[in-house]
Amino acid sequence: MKVTIAYIEEPPFGWTGTGELATGADIELAQSILTAIGVTRIEYHLTTFGELLPGVQAGRWDMNVPLFATAERAALVAFSRPVWAIHDGFLVRAGNPKTLDSYASMAARDDARLGIIAGQVQHESAKASGVREEQFVIFKTQPDAIAALRSGEIDAYASTSLGNRILAARLGHAEFEAVEHGTHGPGNQRPPVGAFSFNSGNDRLLNAVNAQLRAYLGFDDHRRRMAKYGLTDNEIDPAIAVTGAT
Repeated sequence: MKVTIAYIEEPPFGWTGTGELATGADIELAQSILTAIGVTRIEYHLTTFGELLPGVQAGRWDMNVPLFATAERAALVAFSRPVWAIHDGFLVRAGNPKTLDSYASMAARDDARLGIIAGQVQHESAKASGVREEQFVIFKTQPDAIAALRSGEIDAYASTSLGNRILAARLGHAEFEAVEHGTHGPGNQRPPVGAFSFNSGNDRLLNAVNAQLRAYLGFDDHRRRMAKYGLTDNEIDPAIAVTGAT
């Protein structure tokens, strides 16, 4: 049995490593789950974020690496059980010259520009906090956004707080720093969850993956594998706690 999974360049979740091999937390989780359900051949397809949902809808591949599960996206694809839960954060230049620590702080500065990957949930989250359209600079890929941050075209790049921590460490703290701000929202809300996604007609694969996720998530092997990429109980436990997931 062969399964093709699409991924994007977004450490620590997925990226193209040595020898052009896909690697990352989401890739390793997919490997563990798919191997356990009897998949004998896994192929990886590098794509852009904007192509993930249309691609799996059209059957160009079988599943996507986890992305935030929203009601709008759930109308297009079928999501698995949640596998992680992560707040948003900023990547900024070292020293955080414009003191940006939340979407609200971005909205308060007319001279601040925010980099967003097209189609990602951070766009709507930022708008809901008052960031205006003229403050956004939209990019197709993460490397494009990082280059713009380095050049000063943007003042912050919005992504997951975990992803930005890993990016800052990889790129060098002398140049960039990660700013976490997701927990500043009203009522210290539970972080949003991410899940694998499938074509809505692919019940067989979805059900098999969900059954194995129920038997695997949160146990020692899962936590040990995820820890290699910086995912801790803080990102795992809130996802497992979500009830009614399918």
